[in-house]
Amino acid sequence: MNKQYKFTIPGTLPGLNEYINAERGNRYQAAKLKRQTEEMIVMCIWEQMPGLVSQYVVEISEPVHIEYHWYEPNRRRDKDNIAFAKKFVQDALVKAGVLANDGWQEIVSFADRFGIDKDNPRVEVVIERAGKGGVKTWEQQKESNGRRSALRG
Repeated sequence: MNKQYKFTIPGTLPGLNEYINAERGNRYQAAKLKRQTEEMIVMCIWEQMPGLVSQYVVEISEPVHIEYHWYEPNRRRDKDNIAFAKKFVQDALVKAGVLANDGWQEIVSFADRFGIDKDNPRVEVVIERAGKGGVKTWEQQKESNGRRSALRG
């Protein structure tokens, strides 16, 4: 099984609606909201993912799959509004030094799961290295499906 890394962000993160409202009010306010949110996430990463490569944090050099478990205190916010915050998380992973970038080469896929926990709202982030017995990259899945089709034909 591939190595998994996990960290938890307490509380809820700003959603798309909160970000749009901040942007409409003042563009600097939206930038401040993003910066403060990312700084808080970076602190969670540094506290919960003590390093294998550096003294501060795990550094992952191969492609990854990220799974987000969003626990909200209620059902008031839409799931797509909530999941917008993955942008903050992925940018924070880069700022913290866990990922070199948050592009297509580094993050091959992600998934969202949603739950309600009124007493302990949080975001649990699970990062799994892609490929070699773990999560397959899209190219690996396509190649595997092509081989199966050739065997059947």
